[in-house]
Amino acid sequence: MAALRPFRALRPAPAGAIRVASPPYDVVSTAEARALARGNADSYLRVSRPEVDLPEATDEHDPAVYEQGRRNLEEFVARGVLRQDPAPHFYVYAQRMGAHFQTGLVACASVEEYLSDVIRKHEKTRPDKEDDRTRHIDSLSAHDEPVFLTYPARPEIDAAVEAVKRAPPEYDLATADGVEHRLWVVPERAGAELARLFGEVPVLYVADGHHRSAAAARVHAARAGRAGEHDVFLAVVFPHDQMQILAYNRLVRDGQGRRPEALLEALGARMDVGPAERPEPEAPLMFGILCGGRWWRARVRPASYDARDPVASLDCSIAQDQILEPIFGIGDPRRDDRVDFVGGIRGARELERRVAAEGWSMALYLFPTRIEQLMAVSDAGLLMPPKSTWFEPKLRSGLFVHAF
Repeated sequence: MAALRPFRALRPAPAGAIRVASPPYDVVSTAEARALARGNADSYLRVSRPEVDLPEATDEHDPAVYEQGRRNLEEFVARGVLRQDPAPHFYVYAQRMGAHFQTGLVACASVEEYLSDVIRKHEKTRPDKEDDRTRHIDSLSAHDEPVFLTYPARPEIDAAVEAVKRAPPEYDLATADGVEHRLWVVPERAGAELARLFGEVPVLYVADGHHRSAAAARVHAARAGRAGEHDVFLAVVFPHDQMQILAYNRLVRDGQGRRPEALLEALGARMDVGPAERPEPEAPLMFGILCGGRWWRARVRPASYDARDPVASLDCSIAQDQILEPIFGIGDPRRDDRVDFVGGIRGARELERRVAAEGWSMALYLFPTRIEQLMAVSDAGLLMPPKSTWFEPKLRSGLFVHAF
């Protein structure tokens, strides 16, 4: 059962929250982080992307970077930018992105439940990224960016969370991307009831943050026998019916230098291809294809995949199995530089821009993976292909930190 624990958050005062709140470390490059943090000594990117305070030539995995992150977190506490709550609490975190709303519970989740698959995974981690997050968490002695968890929605949990939201929020801010963020401190009695209700939830699912959760488990193992709350990790837990998954699109470069007509002919041998009125596919088992300066629609043939297989039936799997590997020879998209991935939040214009500016041979606009598909893959103990999901809105960093 889901054993969620309240904690004493390190967090900014309400008036300073907008200066602290930052995008997650893994959705901005070092250059973008430098630009966003410039002129703002309170930007949480100084902790999550501490290379912004070091010379530009510094490698982001240099030991000096992790040490700088530790110093910056200590400085934030010393200056009062982050203050620790005197008692442990749960927190309710609500976000609005356009017409989409989602509300989750901020809590500490169990490393033991992560290892025993009560908290289920759907993605294989990359060793280099896992090493990076392990060093980062260990250097800070803190879980500073939450793992995004989900669970099958329950009306009684929804009602308990909505009851907390009747009070005025501690934070009410809108970030530069137009997303609204609100945070409530859950009163002790309401927190005990939420802990009880989640104790009846049989499984949780990692939606986003596989490297952070795997790294937290490694830090816990390395600190076995030492004091501190390293047996948990920071998470925000959302009901599945509030999740918004956008497409994770592909750019492909042809190593053989074939003309667009030849690539479309090769695609037409496997799928039904015709002109498209818009880039975005209207339904699953369809792809938007940018090739030869215009958009096409590719439709999957029913007999060409195993609809009973929760992984093989994913649109991203079909893209790999029927386009990337047989047409372009890309067998391992994690390591092949002939393919790149573009989050759906950037839209068709970004695909068009990069094809024109960088000479990619083809762009693939995918229909988004559904949350039910993610859960089915996790329940089967299987793994999704890389870059299968792009969740929006992203959780803002710096609004709550779990120090241990």
